[in-house]
Amino acid sequence: MRIALLTYSTKPRGGVVHTLNLAEALAGQGAEVTVWTLGRGGDQAFFRPVDPAVRVRVVPFTALDGENVGTRILRSIETLRTAFTPTDFDIVHAQDCISANAVGPCIRTIHHLDSFTTPELARCHEAAITTPYAHICVSTAVAEEVHTGWGLTPTVIPNGVEYNRFAAAASTDPAATARRSTWRTRLGRYVLAVGGIEPRKGSLDLLEAFALLHRDHPDLRLVIAGGETLFDYCDYRTQFDTRATELGIDVTLLGTVDHADLPALIAAAQVLPFFSTKEGFGLAAMEALAAGVPVVARDLPVLREVFQNAVHYAHSPTEMAARLREALPHNPQRATTGRTLAAQFRWDRAARAHLDFYAGTVAADRQPTSVSGHGAA
Repeated sequence: MRIALLTYSTKPRGGVVHTLNLAEALAGQGAEVTVWTLGRGGDQAFFRPVDPAVRVRVVPFTALDGENVGTRILRSIETLRTAFTPTDFDIVHAQDCISANAVGPCIRTIHHLDSFTTPELARCHEAAITTPYAHICVSTAVAEEVHTGWGLTPTVIPNGVEYNRFAAAASTDPAATARRSTWRTRLGRYVLAVGGIEPRKGSLDLLEAFALLHRDHPDLRLVIAGGETLFDYCDYRTQFDTRATELGIDVTLLGTVDHADLPALIAAAQVLPFFSTKEGFGLAAMEALAAGVPVVARDLPVLREVFQNAVHYAHSPTEMAARLREALPHNPQRATTGRTLAAQFRWDRAARAHLDFYAGTVAADRQPTSVSGHGAA
């Protein structure tokens, strides 16, 4: 079976991480897999090495000065459409709205739903749900949102997690201990958020919660890793910086962390806050659980579904601060609960479920699905 997986970037965003791990697991089960992406900023490869069993096609995408988000999205779609030949594959599987709009009839994984005010983005989001002939979601909660909004019934296939990689980073192995020590020497005791500063990540709520926590734990530092995105969150970032100054919080921004260094960074953290306002699964939080690090999550149905009793939940910044405070003392039982949960999410299992799904769709009618309505767009 010749499978094309398509994603919009080479950077370490959640959907890209999902795409690469799924591709490698599919290839490990004998599939012929090619991953397609756009090479932004001169990138000619992904942020990490990819198993040689997976073919990689990076389509050059040159940045244009002064280009707004809407125009950049449309140009991204057209650039990928021009380079991609769908007839070369038995299965075309898009992982985001850009690739779903670029490739014609396809399978689409809807990781989460968004609300956009930029007209080009709103149209892209809508078409990427209504045009694909089959749909996958990584959680039941998102699948139910899709059903409510569009009358579709996606198949639910949960994410995997690189359990061994993150569990090893928390081990007593001398090399792992040294790598954690390097981060702690550099950062001290820290609270780690992954995903950058943006509205969907709930960064302003995180800042307010940390300021309350910091009163009782002035030695703690707030560290934020990641943040590569297509969208312009300049105004939100200005709000964040202004509020951090008002609160007297000096936030450490690491930007994109090297793939090899991320597990130790997570494993050395005191706690990982996960305050996203919208999520499909919560991969960074699951990686933290694999490393035995406590997680405090926003109380969302999707996160309740995925994480069950393995994390603390909160609604408001005040509650978030209280739960962060409770999570700080090491709790071996909770760490074991988190590790046990994370170990259940295996990429080989996800790959097998995808192969079964693909087999059931190969002979299906690949015309766009008729829908009865629309939800967030």
